[in-house]
Amino acid sequence: MAQETTDSLGVMSYDEPKDFEIGGIKVTGADHADDNAVASIAGFKVGKKIRIPGPGIQKAIKALWKLRLFTDVQVLLEKTVGDVVFLEIIVQERPRLSGHSFVGAKKSQHDDLNDEVNKFLLKGGIVNENIKVNAKEAVEEFYVGKGFLDASVRVQETPDSARINSVKLIFHVDRGERIKIQNISFTGNDNIKAKKLLKQFDETKQKTRLFASSKFIGDEYEKDKKNLITYYNNNGFRDAKILRDSVWREEDGDLMLRLAIEEGNRYYFRNITWKGNSIYRSEDLSKVLKISKGDVFNPELLESRLRFSQDDGDVSTLYMDNGYLFFNVDPVEVAIIGDSIDLEMRIFEGPQASIDKVTIQGNDRTHEHVIRRELRTLPNEKFSRSDIIRSQREIMNLGYFNPENLGINTPVNPDRGTVDIEYQVEERPSDQLELSAGWGGRRRVIGTLGVSFNNFSLRNIFNKEAWHPLPQGDGQRLSLRAQTNGDFYQSYNISFTEPWMGGKKPNSLTVAGFFNRFAFGLRGTENRQRFNIWQGSVSLGTRLKWPDDNFISSTALNIQTLSLNNWFQGLFRTDDGNTVATGEFYNFSIKQTIARSTVNNPIFPQDGSTISLSVQATLPYSLLFNRNKDYSELPDAEKFRWLEYHKWRFDAEWYTPIIGKLTLKAAAKIGIIGFYNKDIGTSPFERFQLGGDGINNQQFGFAGVDIISMRGYEIADLEANRENPADPNSQNIATPIFDKFTVELRFPLSLNPSSTIYVLAFAQGGNAWRRMRDFNPFDLKRSVGFGLRVFLPMFGTLGFDYGIGLDKNGDRTLQNLGDFNIILGFEPE
Repeated sequence: MAQETTDSLGVMSYDEPKDFEIGGIKVTGADHADDNAVASIAGFKVGKKIRIPGPGIQKAIKALWKLRLFTDVQVLLEKTVGDVVFLEIIVQERPRLSGHSFVGAKKSQHDDLNDEVNKFLLKGGIVNENIKVNAKEAVEEFYVGKGFLDASVRVQETPDSARINSVKLIFHVDRGERIKIQNISFTGNDNIKAKKLLKQFDETKQKTRLFASSKFIGDEYEKDKKNLITYYNNNGFRDAKILRDSVWREEDGDLMLRLAIEEGNRYYFRNITWKGNSIYRSEDLSKVLKISKGDVFNPELLESRLRFSQDDGDVSTLYMDNGYLFFNVDPVEVAIIGDSIDLEMRIFEGPQASIDKVTIQGNDRTHEHVIRRELRTLPNEKFSRSDIIRSQREIMNLGYFNPENLGINTPVNPDRGTVDIEYQVEERPSDQLELSAGWGGRRRVIGTLGVSFNNFSLRNIFNKEAWHPLPQGDGQRLSLRAQTNGDFYQSYNISFTEPWMGGKKPNSLTVAGFFNRFAFGLRGTENRQRFNIWQGSVSLGTRLKWPDDNFISSTALNIQTLSLNNWFQGLFRTDDGNTVATGEFYNFSIKQTIARSTVNNPIFPQDGSTISLSVQATLPYSLLFNRNKDYSELPDAEKFRWLEYHKWRFDAEWYTPIIGKLTLKAAAKIGIIGFYNKDIGTSPFERFQLGGDGINNQQFGFAGVDIISMRGYEIADLEANRENPADPNSQNIATPIFDKFTVELRFPLSLNPSSTIYVLAFAQGGNAWRRMRDFNPFDLKRSVGFGLRVFLPMFGTLGFDYGIGLDKNGDRTLQNLGDFNIILGFEPE
């Protein structure tokens, strides 16, 4: 029988090494590592020969140390059985991370700091010096990136008593003071002033700049230096470069920056020639390029005139709108003579590409034909970049999809000369619910219930499976609304719009009707005041092809009955100052509207315009049927029984992007109502009332008056709106003429389709007049202020404006001049 012995490697004689066969391997202390893996990395394998003492043991220990998983490694001889040896590997694992925390850091920054340190820390992972150093440096770099250049971090490692061989890391943060840039100076800038150069620094700014943050971030500084050279290049200095730059600290700790610039010569465009063009003449391409001989050399301008300019007036668009999808142009400098540069535009026109497949994805609720009928890109037609842009705009203007996530892909098949167009949409809620109650003064509490289904489907109304909760997806609009506070005020209206009547052409049909009732006093008494309106209307609209297909024509037929009984509210007045209080009046009119819209987003437009001109007219009954009648002797109830007038409205809005998402809106509104017969004069109905927040136009549904909001002014603040212009407490009346002009700066806080939020600052001017001869478009009541808008798909637009009426009468105090306007459910006129 072989003799069994146990010994440690340390007491074996190195003068007499022996060769053994490994009979077994035991691993002790590797709680988080696989025993077989430890033995394999050590190089041990059952049946393998090993010399003891010998280099195999040393290699095993070194291999395990390189893992950096252990703080102690031993290899022991557990026992021998003849020439067979049994080995034991004893390791002490490094501690594992159970968690980490921050001391000295703001709680609001903990999430950002966790993102930084988690790049190196793993809960349950080992903790070594390298990991701690990397995490420490990540925290310091985080604060350096915020301008705290002296930030320091100390890492404390503490045992976790709740877990075996686990530790917690505590990062003690001392961010110090934010280091600001005291001054940025330039040398060598002989042609461009330092103020203009400083404007090219988007992130690296002096602390002297008003409202500008001042901090130094290395990566941003490098980007700003590139911006500086780009600015020089675009001003003709194509050889400009930064020779050197210096950054140092002053005694107070602030930074000083100095950049030495070599501007070089200013260059100009000279001869521009075209090569490879067979579709368009060189003269025509030069006209599109809009760069003349002698213009300052500007590579950015050159690139924008060749490819994808904001106004689509570039050479690339010219070709791509004609199907040349594979078009490319390469501007090559062929000569530099003195300060002039000759360019050769080398063109590859390629074949015309046609559209193969047009697919739509993501429309879970909206039926595909509703989207397809808005597209300008059709299979088998020539590819056109402008058609894609127009299709994108039309899809967004439907209001059913998230404009931020509208994707368009154009996979190309060069072999076939075709391109597929893929539209990826994301549905968003488009229906609106109005449920509110408000105090109406003498009208007491007024309750409102209204619903607007903006993507309704009438054809599926009897299909039970299509009710989710109502049939939808055909792009029709159904609106129902009711308001009441009991006997004093009631309003009911309904409207339905089919935007594509017949389904083949964009001819819209709208049918609408409403009933309004307004009353004061007890029923059956002589003092009972009552005002009722019944109206029905049918409107037909069509998209025009001339001057372009952005124009829309709409013709509406309106039939209205107005019934007044002792209505002495003073709103309806004749030209001679009489109040129309009792009578039955009939308003049969035709309204013609020509409108053009190119806005890119109906909720928060950033580009484009909307322009509308409308005329609403009745027949001139007095001239057609009663020409010889003396109307001057008739009572008002008889004189105005059949209303006759012609009413003109001009409305325009323009949207222009300023910087990023900051948008400028300019708007103009003008309204005039005229008469046919001077003996009758201007109709007391269908006039305008300028002032206030415009909510009454929706709240009480007066079809007899157009109520136009005027920020910073109540209705009574305008002299023309008063029965007695000199008395601000006199009865409010309506006027036949108004104008209003607005300029707004808008900035979005959120463009999320579930809640679009933006702030605005405005300047506004407007006024009203009683007679045409008094009309002066420059005699304006001015106001300035700010506001907030929140668009919620289910509730419409909510918000407020605070306006200061600069031309108000009375005390020049904010309390007198300032005025709040509330927006509920819709944007007032």
